[in-house]
Amino acid sequence: MRFISRSGAMTAAVGAGLSLAVLPTGAAGAAEDIRVGCNDIPGLVDAINQANANGGRITLASRCTYTLTTPDNPDDGLPEITGDVTISGNGSTIRRDPDATESFRIFHVVSGGTLTLKSLTVTGGLSSDSGGGALNEQGTLNLNDTVFKENSAVTGGGVSNNGGQLNLERTIVERNTASSFGGGVLNNGNGTTTMKRGSLLRNRAVTSNGGGFENQVGTATLESVSVRGNTAIEGGGIRNVNGSTVNLKSTILKENIAVRGAGLSNLSTTFGNATATLVDSLVTRNTAITAGGGIDNQAGQVTLTNTRVINNEPDNCAPEGSVPGCTNPTTTSSSSTIDPPTTQGLQSDDDIKDPK
Repeated sequence: MRFISRSGAMTAAVGAGLSLAVLPTGAAGAAEDIRVGCNDIPGLVDAINQANANGGRITLASRCTYTLTTPDNPDDGLPEITGDVTISGNGSTIRRDPDATESFRIFHVVSGGTLTLKSLTVTGGLSSDSGGGALNEQGTLNLNDTVFKENSAVTGGGVSNNGGQLNLERTIVERNTASSFGGGVLNNGNGTTTMKRGSLLRNRAVTSNGGGFENQVGTATLESVSVRGNTAIEGGGIRNVNGSTVNLKSTILKENIAVRGAGLSNLSTTFGNATATLVDSLVTRNTAITAGGGIDNQAGQVTLTNTRVINNEPDNCAPEGSVPGCTNPTTTSSSSTIDPPTTQGLQSDDDIKDPK
């Protein structure tokens, strides 16, 4: 069922003759509002194609599961996003059928496209390339009150942002898997990612790095985010590499696991110096097999402001002295001159719930 809002007209009679005066009350060609019935996949495909052409707002049935059994194109479960498309989920789920024989991600935003998802769960995507749940290639992807969980890909298990703009607001990225790097989110190709008031939970980079978040040649800002329980070879919670910049504010890195750099791995290479800034944040109870339980800073720059790095194993920061203001209790006093971080506005782990 569709409903369309159109501009009206006013008719006036002047004198004995009949004349028409048309007074526009809205923009011509207003975007169509499209409602899609529960699990109506052909209707959803048609709605996305219409929204791509004209811009549009798509509303899904409340708390329904939309199951994709076959891909729309060789790599994607739904049509590529080329226009300005908004999908309001009303607490619904879009998933790849667990019994589907073909591999495909759920969403793909291409250059010039904009996709906004609201109150929606995206799950089960499986890509042999990048972005199990969604791939954003030089477009804009906005995730509001959304959950990406149990998606898989070679890189960017949950979401991959390649040279585009990725915005996550009150969004959970949980239990996604990359066979290589970027278990939860991959930001690369000079992409920009901003994440506010959400969480990266229990994601995994199986054979490589960046369990929760991999930042390669990009800029990332995380504010009031919980990064917890992620695993990787390097950078269990976050890895920042190749001249990238990551800014953390009022953010917790906790209980992440890696061979090296369990909470944060900050690595400079021939591609440039990696820079990490942590403000009003906490890095605690992360575990590395070799070194850098809290932070592993290899030739990069890490700045702590009103931030504590405490109670990590086997140490808080490595190499020793590479992070000003971070001390290791095995060699020096565990007391710090840095005041405890301000956590106003930061979600506690108990407060993080599925926004559905």
